[in-house]
Amino acid sequence: MKKIFLLIAPVLLIMLAFRPVKSITISGKVNDEKGNPVAGAAITVKGSRIGTTTSYDGTFKIIVPDNSKVLVISAIGYESIEISLTGQTTINATLKFDNKTMSEVVVTAVGQSRQKLMVRGYASPLSGTVSGLKISGDMNTYYYGSKDELKEDFNREGYDNIIENKFLRVSDNPLSTFSIDVDAASYSNVRRILNQGQLPPAGAVRIEEMVNYFHYQYPQPINGDPFSINTEISDCPWNKDNKLVLIGLQGKKIPMENLPASNLVFLIDVSGSMQGADRIGLVKASMKLLVDQLREQDKVAMVVYAGAAGLVLAPTSGANKTKIKEAIDNLEAGG
Repeated sequence: MKKIFLLIAPVLLIMLAFRPVKSITISGKVNDEKGNPVAGAAITVKGSRIGTTTSYDGTFKIIVPDNSKVLVISAIGYESIEISLTGQTTINATLKFDNKTMSEVVVTAVGQSRQKLMVRGYASPLSGTVSGLKISGDMNTYYYGSKDELKEDFNREGYDNIIENKFLRVSDNPLSTFSIDVDAASYSNVRRILNQGQLPPAGAVRIEEMVNYFHYQYPQPINGDPFSINTEISDCPWNKDNKLVLIGLQGKKIPMENLPASNLVFLIDVSGSMQGADRIGLVKASMKLLVDQLREQDKVAMVVYAGAAGLVLAPTSGANKTKIKEAIDNLEAGG
């Protein structure tokens, strides 16, 4: 029974995540001061990871818990605003230009299949044609091609389709190969999407990564082997005629005290595209976890590029974790 539970635990956790919660759907539109739609603006519930982005025409829709207090709306090149939630289901907002951040032009491919480009300008007024790309107006969103051809939500997040392996009978195919996979990102990513009140795209749900997320306390390899091989077999819960096999590999753990001193240099992207808790916020959180593992003889330095450029932390000993974490806290995207 314990073996079966280990195999189906990730599936059970996903099912539990779908327990009904009281929520409301808020829709609306975000424009700039000139009445033009703001595409790609971030809409988030303050103090949470629930969020979405506006589409090409500035419209959005977000599902939030009914006890949510404040909605934060932000976009590169604009001043962020906060809107108190008092039960309304429609919000139309206007963002003001932020002269402090109008210093870059971001060119983003909008779907490889369409080969269209969307240009967002935050510099001086732009006009003319460059290599077939028509740009006109100032500090707005511009399109290469017709807007009618871009009637899809502007979303930088995408996943390749997963082609499931077909079923093979062991009696007909006695030999098999498998890859050693140490990725566990799918579990955290699916959890993030569920916490936002959305269903995850099919391509984001990768079972092997969800299984890898958990620790199984496999024994260390012995006799000079690079890894230990651990197998378990049990009845398949949904088909009594089949069996499930779990193959776990445990690499050799290297004692930390025997490691030579590390000199780590991080090159960090702080461009406007890194704004948000799930981007620069995630980078900062993961770096702090690493800092907690540093020893006195280890050193860390940080350099930023894109939104800003230069050295933000000279080589600092792991004994001074407070100073390193302060430098991490000061990282800002779009600066």
